[in-house]
Amino acid sequence: MSKFILAIDQGTTSSRAILFNHAGKIHGLAQQEFPQIFPEPGWVEHDANVIWRSQLSVAQKVLQDHHVSASDIAAIGITNQRETTVLWDRKTGTALANAIVWQDRRTAALCDQLRDEGKAALFQQKTGLVLDAYFSGTKLKWLLDHVPGAHARAERGELAFGTIDSWLIFKLSGAHVTDTSNASRTLLFNIHTMQWDEELLDILDIPRSLLPAVVSSSGVAAHTHTALFGTPIPIAGIAGDQQAATFGQACHQAGMAKNTYGTGCFMLLNTGKLAVASQHKLLTTIGWTLGDGASASTDYMLEGSVFMGGATIQWLRDGLGIIQQASEVEALASSVPDAGGVVFIPAFSGLGAPYWDPYARGTIVGMTRGTNKAHIARAALESIAYQTADVLEAMQKDARMPLQELRVDGGAARNDMLMQFQADVLNVPVIRPVVTETTALGAAYLAGLAVSFWNSKEEIAAQWQMDKRFEPNMRADERAQRLHTWRRAVQRAQAWDI
Repeated sequence: MSKFILAIDQGTTSSRAILFNHAGKIHGLAQQEFPQIFPEPGWVEHDANVIWRSQLSVAQKVLQDHHVSASDIAAIGITNQRETTVLWDRKTGTALANAIVWQDRRTAALCDQLRDEGKAALFQQKTGLVLDAYFSGTKLKWLLDHVPGAHARAERGELAFGTIDSWLIFKLSGAHVTDTSNASRTLLFNIHTMQWDEELLDILDIPRSLLPAVVSSSGVAAHTHTALFGTPIPIAGIAGDQQAATFGQACHQAGMAKNTYGTGCFMLLNTGKLAVASQHKLLTTIGWTLGDGASASTDYMLEGSVFMGGATIQWLRDGLGIIQQASEVEALASSVPDAGGVVFIPAFSGLGAPYWDPYARGTIVGMTRGTNKAHIARAALESIAYQTADVLEAMQKDARMPLQELRVDGGAARNDMLMQFQADVLNVPVIRPVVTETTALGAAYLAGLAVSFWNSKEEIAAQWQMDKRFEPNMRADERAQRLHTWRRAVQRAQAWDI
């Protein structure tokens, strides 16, 4: 009997492979960072071929290091940085250009043009998304327009488009597929009909032949090439990273929410079988689809996306040089009692929900001669919590249900100071689970359900365990004053790069 699920977790800054046992515990992990490419201000790219090589390397390494054979793996689950866009040659399997990363803002002007043409409401109604450079559709149009000969080759059926899940599955198996959760992030997929939308494809002049087949998030979609692991392994789980984290956090019921503190921060609220249209600039997105055909069941989410979460801490390390390791930020920030009046708006690539301002830019206000690096570090941490508070306020207005608790995960969720401050500014308990690798765990669970490694969502939910609960203890007047000051500072950062 197979002993493990292999989760492939392809993130914005690293590729990881994690082995999970039947108890949902980590048996082994391998990780490899890869370069970020910044060709021009506001542009962010990855070499898709490097992503593939790094991901295959860590998948093979975790098996080798822990003496696990392919026959010990019941299935592979794949989760990925979403919206990042790859265009490749179907015959050679080679990417035609660097992948355009979700953080990239080069198509902001195109989105402005489409809004001026009155197309924003159409895109939102069909896809649940705000018309923004964040999503894949305009990135794909840019590649077709700027890679020599790409549009003509796409018309002839020679090329393939995919988000990172599709790219990896193609390289692993030769299949050209994506799941509903990733498809729902492209600006090209109608989340109500569950089909690629011909009208939206026409608006962006994207040939239908480029697009992958859309499959369930939990179901055997393909098998790996024999040469890669020694024997074929079923690929049985696929979900975008935030949807996977929501599943891994066992937020399986309507009204449950989680926030992931990764490169960005992403809060998702399960709204069940109802696709709630946001009136407050949040996204309506597909969480996951379980089963196939007539038995398929889809859960929808409201989502608020913050572009700069953990990436803000990376900037303190790599850009400003005030820490050597990201783990040092908590001690530095805790060395001062407060931020000394400093407010940090980390709009390095614009502001996400609920502002959706691609022209906002990173801003630090409130500095005096007494300001030091500890104040800036503390303000950077606080900015992560404040951005999340903005998202939650919008989410509660849309969903019309008060949040009882917020489940948290991701690297920065291990920062106790940040989590306590988050509970304080939200006025909601923040709960951290024992296993914070919930993105990979969610992909593993989706794959395991498909091959009966786990039998039900209830069995999965029973494995969720709390590590620590952070109760809010900030006075209401202080909370209100802090949020007021934060929002004044946001106004200073907005519409800067116009």
